Parts: sequence; structure tokens; C-alpha cells
Amino acid sequence: MSMNESLLLIVAAAVVAFFLLRFFRGRRAADEQTKLAAKDQEVVDAAPREAEQEASEDAARLDNERVAAAEQAARAEAERQAAEQAARAEAERQAAEQAARAEAEHQAAEQAARAEAERQAAEQAARAEAEHQAAEQAARAEAERQAAEQAARAEAKRQATEQAARAEAERQTAEQAARAEAERQAAEQAARAEAERQAAEQAARAEAERQAAEQAARAEAERQAAEQAARAEAERQAAEQVARAEAERQAAEQAARAEAERQAAEQAARAEAERQAAEQAARLEAERRAAAEAKRIEAERKAVEEALRIEEEERLAVEQAIARETERQAAEQTARQEARRQAAAEAARREADRAGAEAAQRQAAAASAAAVTPTRAKTPEQTVVMVADDSKVVRVKTGRLLSANQYQVLMAEDGLDAAQKIEASLPDILVTDVDMPGMTGLQLARQLRGNARTARIPIIMVTSDSDELRREADAAGVDVLLGKPYPEQQLIEHIQRLVVARADA
Repeated sequence: MSMNESLLLIVAAAVVAFFLLRFFRGRRAADEQTKLAAKDQEVVDAAPREAEQEASEDAARLDNERVAAAEQAARAEAERQAAEQAARAEAERQAAEQAARAEAEHQAAEQAARAEAERQAAEQAARAEAEHQAAEQAARAEAERQAAEQAARAEAKRQATEQAARAEAERQTAEQAARAEAERQAAEQAARAEAERQAAEQAARAEAERQAAEQAARAEAERQAAEQAARAEAERQAAEQVARAEAERQAAEQAARAEAERQAAEQAARAEAERQAAEQAARLEAERRAAAEAKRIEAERKAVEEALRIEEEERLAVEQAIARETERQAAEQTARQEARRQAAAEAARREADRAGAEAAQRQAAAASAAAVTPTRAKTPEQTVVMVADDSKVVRVKTGRLLSANQYQVLMAEDGLDAAQKIEASLPDILVTDVDMPGMTGLQLARQLRGNARTARIPIIMVTSDSDELRREADAAGVDVLLGKPYPEQQLIEHIQRLVVARADA
């Protein structure tokens, strides 16, 4: 075998080995890309069923695998290019040696050049096909990844929407529970204050009765002592008279009688001493009891003062909580109030238009009838609401609720105070408690209904036992009877309805 043939065989073997190496490496890269695509497809299929955390973990793992595959493909491409470069260098070196050794090897060099050109063309075609397939596979993988990401984003958005809805529902529930708890605590505090007031009054009555009993006992003791002293004096005088008569009648028995009188006097002195000792002991016992009673009264007074201090602190805490809740509610209710005000104004306008149309029809039917002009209902800013309650906490809480709804608020500490202020300036609505000192809510309602000037004022009465007082409230002319505790919005709705009704009347 000649040198040229040996060189040609070596070049052909190198070319075949190079193509085989490229084929197997391309096959392995294609298999890895297929596996990655299958894994991506499995992830895409499983994404709707997986939880958000598993989807994020799978996406991260797939990204890592894609990065690793990309790095491996880059390494394979680098190895392929290095092999190609080494093959080209070897071929060029051998070709240069063959050209330098002999002109006869010119034909082998041309054949090797043609083979190299065909190999390069084949490599270029294979490379183009591989790049085309890789581009298609990358496009499919990118499309699948985008679909998976879009599905994951949609699922996350749905879950976030559901979670936000649940959070909003829980917040509204918590706010409603907080309002109910604040109203319950206010009612309990008012009940405790009323119970403590009644207990203080009962203790004062008991103390007055005890002092009266002690005074009566002392008077009785002094009367009995005076009677006993009078009897002793009468007996002494009688004894002296008997002794003198006996001395005149029997002089001989005077010594015996004197001895008897002396002994009687000693016995009387002992009796008087014992009586005085008993009185002294009784005074000491009375003073001891009085001191103990004074200590007990002082302790009760201090306990009452401590209870009042605690009640004041609780009241301040409640007022602060009410202030915070009112400020928060004011921010939330501003939009609702505006909408309700516009709706009420629109409803009033429609009602006014309807009433005007009916009046026009009645005027057309009866030309002699007078035209009726409906009165437009007042807006909350124009409406004055009086709150009559002997509890400062209730007045403050109700006043802040009404102010938050844009109403003008007028406060009264009890029924008498409310009657005096109404006499001076008429409110548009009266919200009153039932149990108040001086004048109760029922008495106030009867007085207002009995006066022609105040008879048309709408009255809302708040009570804890609405069922028992409903008949009396109806008889007194109360428009609305609310039971404690009541929803705040319910009070606002009653006020709006009564204002409109009064305007239509």
C-alpha cells in the first residue's frame, strides 16, 4: 500500500470517526431535550392540580434543569467545535505535509479537499437541521413554559382573590363583633353604674334607718333611766317619810330603823353604782359599735370611690375605643353617607315630583281646590337630633354616631333637661332613654305630645325591655321603640325615615 493510500485511509477514518462522534452526541442531546420536554409537559399537566408552592418549586426545578441542559448543550457544542477544529487542523497539517512531499499526491489532496468540502457541506446541513430542531424544541418548550406560567399566575390570582374575599368577610365580621362587643360593654357598664347607684342609695337608707334606730334606743334608755330615777326618788322620799313617822311613833326602834335605813342606803348606793357602771358599759359598747360602724361606712365609701374611679377609667377606655371606632367608621361611611344622601335626595325629589303631579291632577279636576306644595325633607346637615340619656357614655357614643352621619346633635342629661331645651329650641328628632331621674322618657313623651307646639316631634325611645314597655310607649306617642343593643345603622335608618315622613305630613 502506498503512502498516499495510507494517508487517504487515515483521513477517511478520521472523518468517519468525527461524524460518528457528532451523531452520538447529537443523539444524546436530542434525548436529553426530549426528556426535558416530557418533564415540562408533565409539569404543565400537573400545574392546575398542584398547590401554589409546589408549582413554584417545580418551576424553579425546571428552570434549574433547563439551565443545566443549556450548559450541557453549550459544552457539547464547544466539544464538537473543538473536535471539528482539531480535525481541520489535522487535515490541514496532513494536506500540507502531503503537498510538500510530492506532486503526485496532488490528486489525493484534491480528493481529500472534495471529501472535506462534502463533509463540511454535510456538517453544515446537519448543523442547520440540528439548529432548526433545537429552535423548534426551544420554541415548544418556551410556549409550554409560558402556558405553565400563565396557568400558575391565573391560579395564584384566583387564590389571591378568594383569600382577599375571605379576609374582607373576616374583617367585616370582626368589625361587627367589635361593635356588638362595645355596645354590650357599654350596656353592662350602664347596668353596673345603675346597680351601684341603687346600692349606694340602699346603703344610705340603711344608714339613716340605723341612726334613727340608735337615736330611738338612746331616747328610750334615757326615758327608762329618768323613770327609774324618779321611782328611786319617790321611794327615798317615801322611806324618809315612813322613817320620820316611825321615829315619832317608836323612839325605841329608831336605832334599828336607822341601821335598816343605812343598810338600805348602802344597797341603793350599790344599785346606783351598778346602774351607772351598766350605763357606762352600754355607752362604751355603743361607742365601740359606732366606731366599728364608722369604719365600715368609711370602708364602704372608699370602696364606692374606688368603684367609681374604676368605672371612670373604664368609661374613658370605652370612650377612647368608641372614638377610634368612630373615626374608622367615619372614614368608611363617608362614601356610603354621600350615596345614601344622594339617594335620599333623589327619592325625595321623585316623591316631590309625584306629589306635584298628583296635586296638579287634583287641581285640574277641581279648579276650586288649593294647590298643594310638598315640603322637601331636610338633609342630615339640616337635621337637629336631641339625645336625652342620663348616661354620659351613651350620650357620647350616640352623639359621635350621629355626627359621623352629618347630623346636628343636641345633648340632654335627663328628661327635665330635655324638656327645658326643647322649650327653648325645637329639635327635628328626639332619641331618649326610658329610665332617667327626675322625668322618665315616657313622661317626657307624654308632655311633648300634650303640647301643640311639640306634638309633631318624632320620638325614638331606647330601652332594654322593649316588649314590656311597648304598650305604654304606644300610648305615650312614641314613634319607634328600639331594644338594647341595637345596630347603629338601624337608628340612622329610623331617623331618615321619620324625617321624610314628617316632611310629607
